Amino acid sequence: VRNIVGSPLGDPAPVRALDRLLCADPGAAALSGRFLFAVDDGRGDVAALDPDVTLLARPGGRALIRIGAAPDAAEVAAADGPEAALEAARHFLDAAARAGTRAWRVAELPAEHALDAREFTARLAALGIPARYVADAPRPYAGPPAPGVHGDALCVLIPLGRLRSAQWRELPGALRTTPWRSVIVGDTAARPAGLVTAPGSAWESVTACTGRPGCAKALADVRADARAVAERARGPLSVHWSGCERRCGHPRGTDWVDAVATATGYRLTGPGVPGGPGEPASRHVPATAPELGAALRDARNTPRVSEEQ
Repeated sequence: VRNIVGSPLGDPAPVRALDRLLCADPGAAALSGRFLFAVDDGRGDVAALDPDVTLLARPGGRALIRIGAAPDAAEVAAADGPEAALEAARHFLDAAARAGTRAWRVAELPAEHALDAREFTARLAALGIPARYVADAPRPYAGPPAPGVHGDALCVLIPLGRLRSAQWRELPGALRTTPWRSVIVGDTAARPAGLVTAPGSAWESVTACTGRPGCAKALADVRADARAVAERARGPLSVHWSGCERRCGHPRGTDWVDAVATATGYRLTGPGVPGGPGEPASRHVPATAPELGAALRDARNTPRVSEEQ
């Protein structure tokens, strides 16, 4: 039920208010653990995570409530936003009950039971929450906060999303974890060892699955190999390391090089990796840091040719 993501650099008050409302409503227990609320401070960072209900802050003390990926929304006073977000979840539960399905998320509702923002706006009015229907609601977008200082906060990137307990203890004060392998701390002077506190690091675009020894299907310790290459790199690499063909944890989009472990090294595929005529871009590289690093640098520096060209 308490599956809420909030803009990590924003005001946490609406997140806390929604959390209290969810915990106090017995009916909300019917929501799946995958049903996602996003409380976005207006920049569009967490609104981009395909939430089921988005509470999007707008100028002038207003907020938009969007259900799923709908282009329209209901506009309410910011103070009413958390309660309106909970009502959006109730709207979903009512639709799922009418459909007789076990839909966990808004996108899983049958088309004939799709949620309607006009009907939702009327539901809010019936609850005593003044609301206005917005046919073409704004859709701001912002990427994750880069490592470094943001006002009075510091974004600390955690390589591959893993910290030792000693590193946790080096992070000062209250912490906000983000969905992007980083932590926001209130001390802009903090420089915890082994973590990234300035932009431009290769770690900003390096991801990996669990690999060995944590996964029995993995053919390599991909995290160790990723670390060996990233620590020698200069600038972003945009590579996802996979211990097997399942490619668990692969990031969204296509602008990534896939490094998939094989019995004798890694198969690299993706933008900038050379391939034969009419063949997918692919290259096999032995599992050594220098050779992998050189191959990835080649991929990064290869000019991209568009389909139109």
